[in-house]
Amino acid sequence: MSETPEPPRPGTGTDLRRGALGTADISFFVVSAAAPLTVMAGVAPVAILLGGIGAPAGYLLAGLTLAIFAVGFTTMSRHVRSGGAFYAYIARGLGKRVGIGAALLALVGYNGMEIGVYGLLGTTTADTAHALAGTDVPWLPVSLAGLALIWYGGFRSIDFGAKLLGVLLVAETGILILLAGGVLLEGGAHGLSLGSFAPGAVFVPGTAAVLAFAFAAFTGFESTVIYRREARDPDRTIPRATYIAVAFLGLFYAFVVWTVIQAFGAEEVITAATEDPGGLFFAAITTYVGPWAADLMHVFIVTSVIASLLAFHNAINRYVLALAEEGVLPAALGRIHPRHGSPYLAGLAQTALGAVIVLGFALAGADPYQQLLLWVNTPGMVGLMALMLLAAIAVPVYFRRIAHDEGPWRTLVAPVTAAVLLAVAICLVVSKVDLFTMASTTVNTVLVALVPAVFAAGLVLAQRLKTHRPEVYARFAEEPAAATGPVTPEGEEQPCPLPTPSSPEPASAP
Repeated sequence: MSETPEPPRPGTGTDLRRGALGTADISFFVVSAAAPLTVMAGVAPVAILLGGIGAPAGYLLAGLTLAIFAVGFTTMSRHVRSGGAFYAYIARGLGKRVGIGAALLALVGYNGMEIGVYGLLGTTTADTAHALAGTDVPWLPVSLAGLALIWYGGFRSIDFGAKLLGVLLVAETGILILLAGGVLLEGGAHGLSLGSFAPGAVFVPGTAAVLAFAFAAFTGFESTVIYRREARDPDRTIPRATYIAVAFLGLFYAFVVWTVIQAFGAEEVITAATEDPGGLFFAAITTYVGPWAADLMHVFIVTSVIASLLAFHNAINRYVLALAEEGVLPAALGRIHPRHGSPYLAGLAQTALGAVIVLGFALAGADPYQQLLLWVNTPGMVGLMALMLLAAIAVPVYFRRIAHDEGPWRTLVAPVTAAVLLAVAICLVVSKVDLFTMASTTVNTVLVALVPAVFAAGLVLAQRLKTHRPEVYARFAEEPAAATGPVTPEGEEQPCPLPTPSSPEPASAP
């Protein structure tokens, strides 16, 4: 029986659209945020260059790590119904102070992952216009137009966004499947080989760099729980969507990278990636499918970036909404549109912030790719990985405090294993951060240091709230009140109340 969703919060006058999202819809948001085509065509050639033909295995290993993380994460999602996602989980397990630090880090991390991509939108659109029409398009007007487009997508109802992302995701994954199919039908350059997965190809020095890129390629998969209030039967849809997203991304990334290696051959692919990494996928699809497919790939890379922006924008809006409802952010940001059921003022604020940062970089004469994208994205990526680590640690601590009937694999073994693996992954990313930023040591140090600095600022904010606004601190990350019954996709409540979830506080001694 599905969990009872909480009613609209007092003072909002409305609420998010209940029961609007099914498993497929949530999966679209998560996979779209990862931008599979952009990651493959833009980043996978560098992974091949650094890790050799064993690069596909790196994506499998990263996917396996995140699947283990998802075990405890989704188990806890059945007990924590707050819309705050990461910060709510961390607060329930590690305390409110750490939770507020995590909340600030989540805001900065998700905004960093989204706003930097407006630079990528400008450059990919300019590249596409030049490749298809020989026209030079300035990046800034494209990025500003993208801000307006993404704002509108977030302003509309969540099911509108899900349908749009579904179409865009089919387009970008479809072109990659077309490429893979062409290579498989032709048998590759020298026949198909599984040498990429042989131990001698996987366990090489460059695998550490591949793993760093691979973990970055999954960023945003954890956002399934953000849509809990809008999900149909969230106890089922959220875990399913999470596992589907991780499995799809891990297997799909590995498969596509392997087929591109087959397209050139084990030795030739390194040479091709060295000479023209940005053109590797376009050369492969031109050879095995045709020039028309390469033209489509150019177009779909632009739509892939748009889909990623919209997915992150929606996730950010719901984080801001949750924090406004908690009282941490201004209450106005918690207003929900009466017709579309969207957190429209949160979306407007996020768009304004994006415009300020994009214009700031443009006025400074910064490069939209090497500086706006890479410098803004990198602390966001590291920050979200740090949040996953904190969430993994929070799971076993939380389940030690409550009465439950979950097994030890879900509440102890999997989350502890995930915490260890995520700590290693963060170390890999930080040690290879120069590959992500292409910047100086000084710049890299500042970008990485932003993550603990933001978290520390969150701890200071927590102390101020506890001292000056104790009522806000006391109710932070608390469970919302239960409604009378589960909500159907049509929004009608059904009489079937469930018990209130167990308190996270330690049970009193008998």
